[in-house]
Amino acid sequence: MRGSRTPRRALFTPLTRGIALAGGIAVALPLIGATAAAAATPQAPTLATKTVAVEKAAVTAAPVRYSVVAGDSLSAIAAKYAVQGGWQKIYQDNKVAIGADPMHIRPGLTLNVAPAVAKAATTAVKTTATAVKTVAYTNNLDGWIRESLDIMSRNGIPGTYNGIYRNVMRESSGNPLAINNWDINAINGIPSKGLLQVIDPTFRAYHVAGTALDSYDPVANITAACNYAADRYGSIDNVFGAY
Repeated sequence: MRGSRTPRRALFTPLTRGIALAGGIAVALPLIGATAAAAATPQAPTLATKTVAVEKAAVTAAPVRYSVVAGDSLSAIAAKYAVQGGWQKIYQDNKVAIGADPMHIRPGLTLNVAPAVAKAATTAVKTTATAVKTVAYTNNLDGWIRESLDIMSRNGIPGTYNGIYRNVMRESSGNPLAINNWDINAINGIPSKGLLQVIDPTFRAYHVAGTALDSYDPVANITAACNYAADRYGSIDNVFGAY
């Protein structure tokens, strides 16, 4: 970060992410070069299925008491009420009242008319299946950079793998617990920390939601530093020295 031009000293405490101890000295695990880094291992896509359950209910409508008017016919009444079985059904249900001739019904005659079976309102079953891709990031510098790049992409923060990798190697040699305890920032009580040597005020100001609130966290450190670099320099790719 800005004002931190002197070499950084590693913090001699056990690392939780990709750091091994050798003879009491913190040593970063072997890192993969920017141009030959292995891609994060994708998991098999899963299906997220959303289903709207629907029940179709058949309900018999209540019979209608219909009073015949002049000009009516059984066939017209059957059509009006969509009677299953047509006029023959009406006649069968009202044969005693109508008499022997179904073609002659007198005005004022009351008929029992059974409308067609009514279907309850239904909603079609709707199922959608979309592939949900999940990515497993390796717990080393390559994985931290790739995870940060994905978060940056979602938040509109510019930067490339090469730009991040180049600056990480200059600032911390890939040690996520690196800290500078002797430059002007350290004298002021806000030492530069982590992979991209971010001071706490800058980390808090440029922290990206969804990442850890820990400036030593590799992904959070990279993402916040790139957010700061984008605001000040246009992109981490434009940074080639202390920033």
